[in-house]
Amino acid sequence: MLFLFLLSLFSPAFSEQIRYTIPEELARGSLVGNLAKDLGLGLRDLPTRNLRVSAEKKFFTVNTDNGDLLVSDRIDREQVCGRKSMCVLEFEMVAEKPLNFFHITVEIQDVNDNPPTFSQNVTELEISELTPTGAAFVLESAQDSDVGVNSLHQYYLSPDPHFSLIQKENPDGSRYPELVVKAPLDREKQSCHHLVLMAVDGGEPARSCTTQIRVVVADANDNPPVFTQDVYRVSVPENLPLGSSVLRVMATDLDEGVNAGIAYTFINVDKAVRQLFKLDSKTGELTTVGGLDFEERESYTIGVEAKDGGHHTAHCKIQIDILDENDNVPEITLDSESKYIKENTELGTVVALIKTHDLDSGFNGEVLCQIKGNSPFKIVQDTKNTYKLVTERVLDREKTPEYNVTITATDKGKPPLSSKRSVILKVADVNDNPPVFHQASYVVHVPENNPPGTSITQVNASDSDLGPNGQVSYSIVASDLEPRALSSYVSVNPQSGVVFAQRAFDHEQLRAFELTLQARDHGSPELSANVSLRVLVGDRNDNAPRVLYPALGPDGSALFDTVPRAAQPGYLVTKVVAVDADSGHNAWLSYHVLQASEPGLFSVGLRTGEVRTARALGDRDAARQRLLVAVRDGGQPPLSATATLLLVFADSLQEALPDLSDRPATPDPQAELQFYLVVTLALISVLFLLAVILAVALSLRRSSNPATWSCFQTSFCSKTGPGVLPNYGEGTLPYSYNLCAATHSSKTEFKFLNIKPENAPPQDLLCNEGFCLESNSNDNLQVTSNSVNLQQVSYFKTFSSHKYH
Repeated sequence: MLFLFLLSLFSPAFSEQIRYTIPEELARGSLVGNLAKDLGLGLRDLPTRNLRVSAEKKFFTVNTDNGDLLVSDRIDREQVCGRKSMCVLEFEMVAEKPLNFFHITVEIQDVNDNPPTFSQNVTELEISELTPTGAAFVLESAQDSDVGVNSLHQYYLSPDPHFSLIQKENPDGSRYPELVVKAPLDREKQSCHHLVLMAVDGGEPARSCTTQIRVVVADANDNPPVFTQDVYRVSVPENLPLGSSVLRVMATDLDEGVNAGIAYTFINVDKAVRQLFKLDSKTGELTTVGGLDFEERESYTIGVEAKDGGHHTAHCKIQIDILDENDNVPEITLDSESKYIKENTELGTVVALIKTHDLDSGFNGEVLCQIKGNSPFKIVQDTKNTYKLVTERVLDREKTPEYNVTITATDKGKPPLSSKRSVILKVADVNDNPPVFHQASYVVHVPENNPPGTSITQVNASDSDLGPNGQVSYSIVASDLEPRALSSYVSVNPQSGVVFAQRAFDHEQLRAFELTLQARDHGSPELSANVSLRVLVGDRNDNAPRVLYPALGPDGSALFDTVPRAAQPGYLVTKVVAVDADSGHNAWLSYHVLQASEPGLFSVGLRTGEVRTARALGDRDAARQRLLVAVRDGGQPPLSATATLLLVFADSLQEALPDLSDRPATPDPQAELQFYLVVTLALISVLFLLAVILAVALSLRRSSNPATWSCFQTSFCSKTGPGVLPNYGEGTLPYSYNLCAATHSSKTEFKFLNIKPENAPPQDLLCNEGFCLESNSNDNLQVTSNSVNLQQVSYFKTFSSHKYH
């Protein structure tokens, strides 16, 4: 930290320029100097200072490990500085923490890496034989890219008795050679002299180059050349192939030999002419070296000079006229075009304005514009070179969202030329398509007891239109539910079409309902479509079985059934009747023995609920038996209910009463009163039994058919037909029974008698009295009079109150 603080104090000193000197053409990675040392930076400070070269210089880089300044690219002094006497590269080094600039100057020293060069290997010089001695002729100077001592230093000429060499300097210090005639020339003795000129630089080691100088001794000339015509005229077609001959000029000279030789050259012509035409200096033939274009220039005037072997010249003019040909294709310009066209655009609507132009003339410039291909557009000509693109057929964006129309323009030349222009025309959307549901109708199954707010399904409708015309929102427009209750049952998300259950469904109350959903777009005018959604509420095992028989007494105690002591195995004792409000497997009931006073004495039908004796009653078996039966449904998990059966083995009611009296009395403040009532009831029952026996005997005597006892009662007799509670229409159906019961009793007896159909009485005995009651209500069990096995149950119940009914 102290070092950084001192470094920030002395940063002005570091901002002074640091100068290095290196030769050019150093290899990449060569060391220029150690910047860290020259800047006073330690090696440990380099990572934090992040020393780097400014971005504008590509020749140098810094090694961040040791602070060396290295060459990163080839440095050619001649390319960087040209002919400058001193080549200096200046740049900045950037350091951070603290941020500072360091000015770096690198001087690039010249290396003798370029030899002197002549532009021509052979230089031809023509000198008249009449040239006096001492005459000087400037020769081509050599060029050297190096500077200083490495630049051009000296010229040398090969020895020759007729010529010598002198060197002169230009104002800029460069040197150039001159050839001096030091002896008279005689063309007849020697018509040509061959010399060698050498240029040497001042480098170490020195580098040099040579060129050949050919001196031609010209004959003396006293007659000028003469052209055959002053002006030559010619017409040529445009696009004449390169190298084609245009014409030939000719001049004559009365001299002989070299003086009669004529050379033809252009005179006073611009650069464009030299790029199009070439003149043979010996034959005077004019040929093409570039393409002629009538549209660029219709004629050319060219000056030609004829020069003989001496200094005599002659001049003439060449007039070249260019003929037009059909070499330009027509041009197509769209002055105006509609980027979007509504699909309900009327026929004949102008879509674009077209303009054509051909640079050719006459028939070559007349243009015909048309459309090729199958498209709902056509071109109508407006003026000579203008056209209109109009609609010809009805547009439908959903079928073709855009059209690539190709316009062809053809001229009337021979052969005709044509051009094409493609136009992309996009069809704008109009709300002309209603939403379409992906299904004709929807059916969804929802299990009951679903959580409120659960999504039950999703309806999807698509609209082939674009933008708001294709944005679909959903709503419920009709239902078979009551309008007031609809919102409490279901709702639909307007954007996604997800249908939510607003409440938990109950299969037992509502098994199915139907909705009408509407999909409506946002166009103008709006378009819509409807679809039906039927929701089926599936059943779950949410209702436990309900035991209908045996029923509990008014005081909540279980009733009892009597079983003959001589009952054989398989004897039907009673039947457990239960129903389940659920449906399907959830309502399939099974019956199981949970607990029995004497295991193995009774069996229960798994599906029927019938309680039968599994074996005969033994001597050690108790006369009073208690059986706990479980009723389970078929759901997962299963639900169950229990029924308690009190069974008494006795051959008669009087025999069963002592066993029943042994039952522990329920805690009651009037227990003593009940005891006397029971005794009284027993006495009355005995008297009643005797009266019944007497009545039956009298009846048998009057009738030829055997009579059967069907019903014994102390207070009233109830005849019921087959039936179940209306709420359990799909549940387990109970058997049919005749039930005779005494009201307000705490002890009961059920007796099942098997009666053959032929011996069955037409109606229950003693049931034609005034207090015999026939019930057909939905809440009571009913019996079928023509049942094959009539099962009659005698229900006796003792009084539980002071008043006898």
